[in-house]
Amino acid sequence: MAGPITATIGCDLGDRKTSLCIAYADGRTERCKAIPTVREAFEKWFTRPPARVVMEAGTHSRWSSALLTELGHEVIVANPRRLRLISQNDSKSDEADAELLARLGRADPKLLAPVRHRGMEAQCDLAVAKARDTLVATRTRLIGTCRGMVKAMGRRLPKCTAESFHRTARQHVPSELKPALDPIFDALEKVETSIAAEDRSIKELVKKYPDVEVIAQPTGVGELTALVFLLTLEDKTRFKKSRSVGAFVGLRSKKKASGDSDPELRITKAGDPFLRRLLVQCANYILGKCRADSDIRRWGLELAKRGGKNARKRAKVAVARKLAVLMHRLWVSGEEYEPLRRAKRAAA
Repeated sequence: MAGPITATIGCDLGDRKTSLCIAYADGRTERCKAIPTVREAFEKWFTRPPARVVMEAGTHSRWSSALLTELGHEVIVANPRRLRLISQNDSKSDEADAELLARLGRADPKLLAPVRHRGMEAQCDLAVAKARDTLVATRTRLIGTCRGMVKAMGRRLPKCTAESFHRTARQHVPSELKPALDPIFDALEKVETSIAAEDRSIKELVKKYPDVEVIAQPTGVGELTALVFLLTLEDKTRFKKSRSVGAFVGLRSKKKASGDSDPELRITKAGDPFLRRLLVQCANYILGKCRADSDIRRWGLELAKRGGKNARKRAKVAVARKLAVLMHRLWVSGEEYEPLRRAKRAAA
């Protein structure tokens, strides 16, 4: 398709149907009949002159944005955090949402803080890590259920690792609870097998992405975290400064400055929650069990001494943010990580 863009189409993606509204350059709007949220319907309806299509990021935005780009349209995927005008609308409806998207897209797309979807290959590889995370969470919940039921009988299951729980704890289950818990232990055995299979897949993915080894240099950062970090960011050149990565993963504090007031607020929690959780887990290890000395550990422990009872929690988040910046910097530069680089400079 060729030709200038003369219209902006608001596209409110629903699970079953998608509402559409066209905003023209002269200010007119036209609400259109909803279409099914399937590829065939999109290909048929959007086979038209090039337009700017605005949609909200969600379950169907990835494939639909890729399809509409192939059809020659300019696609803008809006960040839902910037669409309070839609979510807090007193007269909210799918048709009204589509019209608001069209009007906002026609006015200034930058107001929508456009989201860039990662490629399909990276998305599929990242799904392996997320599937493993779901299996681990399922295992944790099943183990908690078993321990809770046995405690209710006045007994306790022995301490053991999560990996060996289905073998070690099963023989200690009271006979009266076996009919209830045997199926859970069978499920735990299958879950453990599935986790092992996902671990092997992740090992293969690490070989596929050599930069994982560079990103995983800091002590406390494992291959899984480095792989998820790489696949979530996908392109190391998308940030002009490494410091922007902290904000990208939602580890930057919110701002609500007005006049002389500038209160200290919680972090934004924007971006991918899975990556943010992994980074915080790494920070927790660095400040806790890790005994390897490093600049980031020293800085975090010093920060944890200040600020009262919540100081350690804030220090953990601050270390996670600094770790994200460090990992991106190593990825971009390819340098060898020096744990005590700053300390050596200070000593010199």
